[in-house]
Amino acid sequence: MIEPRPQGVPILRLGDVLVTGLLNELDDRSALMFTDELTERIASDGARGVLIDISRLEIIDSFVARTLMELTTMARLLGARVIVAGMRPAVAITLVELGIRLTGVETALNAEQGLTALGWQRTLEAPGHDHVR
Repeated sequence: MIEPRPQGVPILRLGDVLVTGLLNELDDRSALMFTDELTERIASDGARGVLIDISRLEIIDSFVARTLMELTTMARLLGARVIVAGMRPAVAITLVELGIRLTGVETALNAEQGLTALGWQRTLEAPGHDHVR
């Protein structure tokens, strides 16, 4: 029987910012694959910023927390700033109760605030309207 190839975590590019997210199904192997893929994309795309949306993450363990810290350090070494956005209150409480500090990890309340912190701006102009500035 052929085992299905594990699906990677989607990584989208918005200008010089990469946007991705974590889901609950992130096991140790998937976390390592995600780290490798994201650092490769930072380097190959010349990303200046990375937004990691964790709003769908209901639980976090010490391995995932350590992975986020290491990923932030690697991204910084590659010249990119990482912001983790959308942490649920229960996840924050669990991190504090376990004594886990996300040292060096910047956070934002939600993805929109994270993108704004990375310099990404949403335009409110309707499509098809050309404005000369």
